[in-house]
Amino acid sequence: MIYSEKVMDHFAHPRNVGEIEDADGIGEVGNAKCGDIMKMYIKVNDGVITDVKFKTFGCGAAVATSSIATEMIKGKKLEEALKLTNKAVVEALDGLPPAKLHCSVLAEEAMKASISDYYKRQGIDPEPFVGKQSACDCENCDV
Repeated sequence: MIYSEKVMDHFAHPRNVGEIEDADGIGEVGNAKCGDIMKMYIKVNDGVITDVKFKTFGCGAAVATSSIATEMIKGKKLEEALKLTNKAVVEALDGLPPAKLHCSVLAEEAMKASISDYYKRQGIDPEPFVGKQSACDCENCDV
């Protein structure tokens, strides 16, 4: 499997790793069956994601997609962050092998789950903003 230089860089030197103790939103996605689990933490101030951290259990592509996704939403308004797609994550990494595309989907879902959790903590129904949250749909899972 050939990975781009950007994938290798984000795997070897992931950005924003860790957790935020007093996070405003936490999203966890993935499935132990497919082996990739992502947890994303966000801090929000005036509707802007001021800090974001992640913890990922999985392959190099899972770590790389988590890392770049956090970079892409940090400093963004919630509405802007919600426009992040798995395709944008793949493009930012200069591509992923077909067997690893599900990692980019998990990165998008982790971000959406953390924002959904933020809205719930604010007493706001997240569905109009985030949409329905789905379970892992990678080909290796039967969730």
